[in-house]
Amino acid sequence: MTPDAHRPPATSAGGPEDGTIPDLLLAEPDEALAAEASARFESAGVRIIVCRDGAEALLQVGAHHPRAVLLGAPLPVVGAATVTALIARLHPVPVIVGAGPDGAAEATAAVAAGAVAFVARPYRAEEIVPLLMSGRMNGGAVRTLVVGDIELDPAGFHVYVRQRSLQLPVREFMLLRYLMEHANRVVSRAELTKALWGVETLDSNSLTVHVRRVRNRLREGSGSCCTIDAIRGMGYRLECSPKGVASSGSSRTAPAT
Repeated sequence: MTPDAHRPPATSAGGPEDGTIPDLLLAEPDEALAAEASARFESAGVRIIVCRDGAEALLQVGAHHPRAVLLGAPLPVVGAATVTALIARLHPVPVIVGAGPDGAAEATAAVAAGAVAFVARPYRAEEIVPLLMSGRMNGGAVRTLVVGDIELDPAGFHVYVRQRSLQLPVREFMLLRYLMEHANRVVSRAELTKALWGVETLDSNSLTVHVRRVRNRLREGSGSCCTIDAIRGMGYRLECSPKGVASSGSSRTAPAT
C-alpha cells in the first residue's frame, strides 16, 4: 500500500469505484464508529470498504480480496474468531481484530485463530496505518515492547512482568501499552482519554480508576520496578527504577510458566 493524496474516496461494501484492490476491509457493526473510522482511514490515503457483520465480511473478502481485514468484536452473525479462521483457509490475508471491554474474549479467540494484531475500539488510524505498511502484514516479526521489567506483546495480547504473566482487561492493556510507547514522558489526561475511549473528555473518573488499577497490578501484584506517577495538573508518566531500561524487541521465545 502506498498512500496517495489523489486517490479516489473510500466507498462502502460495493468496493472502490475504479475496481482497484482495497487496502482494508472494515467489518464494524456500529454504524457511527464505522463512518468515523472510514473518514480517518480515507484521510490517511487508505482505500477502505465497510461491512456490518461477519457473514458479509467473508463475502466481501472473497469478492474484493483486500490487502488486510479489520474486524470489530463482538461481530454479529459470524464471530470474529470464525471469520479469521475462514479467511486464513479460503482467502489468506492479514486480519487485525479490534475490541473494547465487551469484545475482549472474542478478540482473544480471533488472535488464537490467526489474527496478526489486536487494537482498541474506537480505532486509531495512527495506530493501524503503520501496521498496514509494516512487515507484520507480510509475515514479519511482531515487535514486543519492553520497558524496565515489563514486556508487552501487542499482537498476542500478553504482558509479562519479571518473566511472569500479568492478566489485564482490554482497557487496562491498552492504557499500559500507550504509556509504554511514551515511557518517561508526561501523557496528558486528554491524550489518554482520546487514545483509549476515542473522546476528548469523560463524565466520570474512569481514567483515574484504570490508572490506579494498572499501577496496583504492576507494583503490588507483580513487584515491578516501574510505576505510573500522577503529575498534578498535567497527566501521568510511566517510570522505572534506575535499573529499568526502555527498549523495543524481546529475546523471549516462549511464554514463562
